[in-house]
Amino acid sequence: MDFYCFYFWLPGQPLDCLHRGDPDGFPRRPAHREFSAMSLTTTPASAGLHHVTAISGPARRNVDFYTRVLGLRLVKKTVNFDDPGTYHLYYGDADGAPGTILTFFPWEHVAPGRVGVGQTEETAFRVPAGSIGYWTHRLVAAGIAFEAPAKVFGETVLPFRDPDGMRLALVGVAGAEAEPAWGGSEVPAEHAVRGFHGVTLMLRGSAPTARVLTEVFGFEETGREGSLTRYGGTARLGGHVTLREVGDFLPGRSGGGSVHHVAFRAADDAAQAEMAERAGALGLQVTEQRDRNYFRSVYFREPGGVLFEIATDAPGFAADEPAEALGEALKLPAFLEPHRAEIERVLPVLA
Repeated sequence: MDFYCFYFWLPGQPLDCLHRGDPDGFPRRPAHREFSAMSLTTTPASAGLHHVTAISGPARRNVDFYTRVLGLRLVKKTVNFDDPGTYHLYYGDADGAPGTILTFFPWEHVAPGRVGVGQTEETAFRVPAGSIGYWTHRLVAAGIAFEAPAKVFGETVLPFRDPDGMRLALVGVAGAEAEPAWGGSEVPAEHAVRGFHGVTLMLRGSAPTARVLTEVFGFEETGREGSLTRYGGTARLGGHVTLREVGDFLPGRSGGGSVHHVAFRAADDAAQAEMAERAGALGLQVTEQRDRNYFRSVYFREPGGVLFEIATDAPGFAADEPAEALGEALKLPAFLEPHRAEIERVLPVLA
């Protein structure tokens, strides 16, 4: 069975697998649907994003860009548990805290993706408000194409793309300079990335997705600008989800440079179960919990077509290696350890 069919198949539904160049395999749902009636207690305030997982081309190029150019820490070097000949790379802050984690499945010859309806359009990081100039010069020096900084919801945003075409942005946030930063990269700590700002989702219609954000995850609408509607909460990291309503735009295509799924934080199993119950009450089919070694996950596809995950904060990335050595050694789940030599033989060299 193809990895994506196994990893994201919904029980009770037919397998709808695509080839490796368009690796999605998770059954899509209509862009609009009727929600079932629900009556639940007040939704807790949103804890924000946990991580974002994307698809990339060559692993070595991916590591170079995210650790050297963006200055993120490689906090975990493991493999795709269901396709162990492929890395699963995790980047984040010094500790790999929830709300800072960007992960990749890198395939050497993956076909390029296309941003469109039912996908994450942009993934944005927080930086100090006074650091946008520094980052503009840094992107120029690194030969990275970018767009002119612009004001969006009152904040300065610097959009750019990674080597696979993934749409990224840096958002200048007042007060972020006082927050702790990873100081182990080429980027000076005073200008370093401070976790996620949020994501922008491209949708045919935004109302059904908005209801999931508010009734499942506890977000509240915080503003509107043109085709954009922003939802936020009290979370400092990954506290914003912006919906762009585009009508009959082309559907997205999974591949290199595309986001595979967006994960939201749950403090523990009980909080995760409550969110899953709320999603189920909206008529959405949620998977059983899966153990990902560093967090526990459930998945569902929201009405606009974007794959959502709910991930627990615990146990974290220090579960199998010391915090000071995060990302240095290849870590494997127990069931793959007997095959370590074979796995290491087929994985590409990262440095």
